[in-house]
Formats: sequence, structure tokens, C-alpha cells
Amino acid sequence: MNAIGLIAGRELRALFLSPLAWVILAVASFLIGWLFLAQLDIYLQLQPRLAGMEGAPGVTDLVVAPAFGAAAVVLLLIAPLVTMRTLSEERRSGTLVLLRSAPISSTQIVLGKYLGLLGFFSVLLALVAMLPLSLLFAGSLDMGKLAAGLMGLWLLSAMFVAAGLFVSSLTEHPGVAAIGGFGLLLLLWVIDLAATKGEGGVLAYLSMLTHVQNFLQGILDSVDLIYFGLGILLFLGLAVHRLEAQRLGPMSWGREDA
Repeated sequence: MNAIGLIAGRELRALFLSPLAWVILAVASFLIGWLFLAQLDIYLQLQPRLAGMEGAPGVTDLVVAPAFGAAAVVLLLIAPLVTMRTLSEERRSGTLVLLRSAPISSTQIVLGKYLGLLGFFSVLLALVAMLPLSLLFAGSLDMGKLAAGLMGLWLLSAMFVAAGLFVSSLTEHPGVAAIGGFGLLLLLWVIDLAATKGEGGVLAYLSMLTHVQNFLQGILDSVDLIYFGLGILLFLGLAVHRLEAQRLGPMSWGREDA
């Protein structure tokens, strides 16, 4: 466990020492903040009409939920950029060989790097959470829906990181890892579009968009929790298997990348 914590701390420090990570954090915060303010402006224009409606939706439904939905798309775009160097750069520089030569298992390496990356996204989501919380100075929020939305974004980020980490383990080229990671995440985002009308059961279940929307609507469903839990475990397990294959030799996974 100590080794996992050391690797996680090293990964998180490396991220915050990287100019790219700061640029991603700044751009993502700006985009999400701008989208939040745009949604708030729309709500203020509609407020006179909403005041006369019985059971009208509140600021949480009309501002926070749509802003969190836009934040989910921003996370989809930036996750491959954050995760692309995690294992691919380690392989290219040769430091992964040093890690594997130490008394550290592949599982500890993957979990340590995963927790470090997840820490970065947790910082970003903490900044995102400050946007709706700032509205408490002028009104009230549905804290249950707010908490559910933040949980959905955190679980989505956790799955994005796990998938990106797996793709990063497949190649020593960060650019290839970024493109491959984005392709994989986009596929899992829109896979339900391939279903014919009324027959999207399995494909709809595989779509991340289907599950995160429930959280953004304030719905906590065990099915959605199981989906994200299984997805995270699957991608982390594949990353561990890939590292083990590299440790044992090219014949256990196929030929090594050139």
C-alpha cells in the first residue's frame, strides 16, 4: 500500500510540475465556468416567467444540471491528454523498466498511477463544484441533486482515467495514446446511437452517456454504480495484464511495439 501511495504522489507531483497539466486545468476551468455563466444568464432571462408557474424547475435543474452535462463533455476531451503520457512516456524513457525491476507489482504500479491521475481530476471537480456553490449566496440549491451530479462527474472521470491508462499501456507514443484514448472514450459515449429504435438495450447499457445522465438528473441507481465500477475494474485489469505481458515477454501479449 505504501508503494501505491508513493507512486500516486509521484504521479500527481509530476502532473502539477508539467505546463501541459496547468494549461489543461486552466482551459477546462474556463470552459466549464463560461458554460455555467451562459446557462445562468438563460435562467435569469426565464425567471420572470418561471415565477408564475406552479412547480417550476429551479436553478439546480436549469443551471447546474446542464452545466454539469457540458462539463462531462469537457472531461471527455481532456482526459486522453492527461493520461496519454502516464505509461507510454515511462516506456519510452526507460523508467518503466526501472519500476518493474523494483519489488513492486504491476498492480501497484497501475493503481498508484491511477490514483495520482484521479487526484488531478478531483482537483478539477473541486473547482467545478465551487461554481454552483457560489449561488448559495443569492438563493438555494437542491443539494441532493448537486451531490448526485458531482458523484456522476467523479465516477465518469474515474472511468475516463482507467480507460486512458489502459490505452497508454499499449504504446510508447503519447500522441498515439491520446488519439486511441479519445477514440475509445468517444465510442463508449455514443455507442447507443448504433442501436435501432427500441432495440438499444445492450448498447444503451454500454453507453457512458446513458448512465451519467441519471446522476445529472439526481437519480442514484445501483445499475449505474455497477456500470462504472465494472468499467473501472475492467480497464485497470487490462492495464495490469498489459504490464505483466511486457514483464514476461512479447509472446504473452503479442509482439512489442516498435
